[in-house]
Amino acid sequence: MTLYERLQKETFLIAGPCVIENEELLFEVAEHMVELSKKMGFLYIFKASFDKANRTSMESFRGPGLEKGLEALAKIKNKYQIPITTDIHEAYQAEIAAEVVDILQIPAFLCRQTDLLLKSGETGKIVNIKKAQFLTGRDMVYPAKKVESTGNKQIMLTERGTSFGNHNLVVDFRNIIDMKEMGYPVVMDVTHSVQKPSANNGTTGGNREYIPYFSKAAAAMGVKGFFMETHPNPNNALSDGPNMVELENMETVLKETFNHIMI
Repeated sequence: MTLYERLQKETFLIAGPCVIENEELLFEVAEHMVELSKKMGFLYIFKASFDKANRTSMESFRGPGLEKGLEALAKIKNKYQIPITTDIHEAYQAEIAAEVVDILQIPAFLCRQTDLLLKSGETGKIVNIKKAQFLTGRDMVYPAKKVESTGNKQIMLTERGTSFGNHNLVVDFRNIIDMKEMGYPVVMDVTHSVQKPSANNGTTGGNREYIPYFSKAAAAMGVKGFFMETHPNPNNALSDGPNMVELENMETVLKETFNHIMI
């Protein structure tokens, strides 16, 4: 069974630190999550970004860059034999990243970038398109069709909240229903949905205490794919700390979530 076929049938989790801070962090998170996936029986996909190209401030940490970042991700993939995903921001990165990762992730702000979608589709890899904060679920048919035009139908769609003004995001769960009707695996990005973009003096704020509620609600809507960024010490993370799950709390959050999945 291919990875995409498994994503269509199984409960799965995309999780990891927001950005590659150092290799030690990657191995700590991957080790913990791999053991948790074996214990709980879900399909695990490791995620970390080699470059956070859309940070609020010039002073914000971006990551090690494409070459060093992919080298670090390859080490995780080779040691733990697990699928890997990462963000790409420019069309030329698709082919390079596809040499390492199993899933190319299109950031929400870039989900209508035609060249980025086409180059991602042409790799033949699974393409996870995150719904923009300014689009509805039904609007996501158009980015998906751009990828499909390359002959690649291995597409995922991810909900991550909708802009509501004054640094707030809201989750309209009707978007999940609309995206599921398109026939692609749908992912609930719980941690980015509780963000407060640019609300923390030039960095992103957030309310991680809402994460268990959002994940359980998505599970009750029939979602079986979840995206949760995690870190052993979110308060000291170099990106998105306020909306990440503390690594030691992941098991509790996941147990509560999976208990609400519709059979």
